[in-house]
Amino acid sequence: MYRPESGIAEEFIDDQEIKDTLAYADANKDNKELILSIIEKAKKLKGISHREASVLLACEDKELIQKVFDLAIKIKEEFYGNRIVMFAPLYLANYCVNGCTYCPYHYKNKHIRRKKLTQEEIKKEVIALQDMGHKRLALETGEDPVNIPIEYVLESIKTIYSIKHKNGAIRRVNVNIAATTVENYKKLKDVGIGTYILFQETYHKDNYEVLHPTGPKHDYAYHTEAMDRAMTAGIDDVGIGVLFGLDMYRYDFAGLLMHAEHLEAKFGVGPHTISVPRIRPADDIDPDDFENAINDDIFEKIVAILRIAVPYTGIIVSTRETQESRERVLKVGVSQISGASSTSVGGYAEKEKPEDNSAQFEKNDNRTLDEIIGWLMDLGHIPSFCTACYREGRTGDRFMTLVKSGQIANCCAPNALMTLKEYLEDYASDEVKAKGEVLIKQELEKIPNPVVKQKATEYIENIHEGKRDFRF
Repeated sequence: MYRPESGIAEEFIDDQEIKDTLAYADANKDNKELILSIIEKAKKLKGISHREASVLLACEDKELIQKVFDLAIKIKEEFYGNRIVMFAPLYLANYCVNGCTYCPYHYKNKHIRRKKLTQEEIKKEVIALQDMGHKRLALETGEDPVNIPIEYVLESIKTIYSIKHKNGAIRRVNVNIAATTVENYKKLKDVGIGTYILFQETYHKDNYEVLHPTGPKHDYAYHTEAMDRAMTAGIDDVGIGVLFGLDMYRYDFAGLLMHAEHLEAKFGVGPHTISVPRIRPADDIDPDDFENAINDDIFEKIVAILRIAVPYTGIIVSTRETQESRERVLKVGVSQISGASSTSVGGYAEKEKPEDNSAQFEKNDNRTLDEIIGWLMDLGHIPSFCTACYREGRTGDRFMTLVKSGQIANCCAPNALMTLKEYLEDYASDEVKAKGEVLIKQELEKIPNPVVKQKATEYIENIHEGKRDFRF
């Protein structure tokens, strides 16, 4: 078992450095000259430091903040265009030995129904997800070594990849499970996971330990250093995040960027994604019990500044958020969203009965995937089910090199259009299909490389004729 003794977490998430950063930000929140210089630096598309980003977050000047928003929109368009990647969570089990005070899975909760999907049940869930049109999943579990051993997770991933129903297939399985060992991360790598995802919840060590009073998750250092172990094991796409509302958002914002800086410095590549969940009501959890909730205005500002601070990193927002809130953050930085999610164990093949409640949190966006696809297109976005980079080995530093050079656009735009075409042919309502056909025709004309444009056009015609799974 890998157990660092050097205090790595305390080195890259330094409490005093964060406090100094916040003090520096407060002292300079009205320093227009400094703020404009930070914005100018960000225009070079190389990112900014946690200290510089914290100054922008502290700034309250409406004119300057609008410049931040405008730049965030420009940077998003530069790297991601108008593409939005779609995914869905799949909760495998909710047994848990931890005592987390903000999560209904905590072991003392006797109201929630404990569940664990069998492999046959997983097959049914995956077919239901495929029949919606999903190609990318994020697996979720509680932490319980007895009821949810790593072998169960590995078997479940193999099951998911094995299922082909009609034209459906899950092409990328991301995994959000508890911090584990290098040996177990190697096993996850070997079965072909996409991104390994783990939220820090809060980077404030003292508060972290209060929020996680019992169980293995109580160990702040072990949890915080999970990404080091995962990347040491060869998993080069990792996703980090905090649960905004647990602690002071400015503290966690700085910690989040310090974590990204650490991974970039140590492994040569930062996080593949950053998630920005906010605390939500759940079985025995009341968000009003937590004093640090953030409103939609602050939420939008956080996403915009993250976009300019880590321009190459995907930003994820889930169905925790309302349609209106998601629309705001999509504009300024978000590049991936979930759709038609179930936060219960299972819940796709057959809707869960109220008395069988196993949900981790309540959703705010309860629309169908087809409704979300239509909505995204109405907003001018291209819904994308693309998994090409993962399947072509463009992960980690190989992916980031292509993103930073701008060459990824030659792959992403046509791949997004081709996967949208698959969705339109196989799953869309007539109304959404009609919208999508118009969008694809318009977007094909925008592809600058004539060879890529011609090939994409041919592939899309082949998809219409019944063929599937083309990719650049």
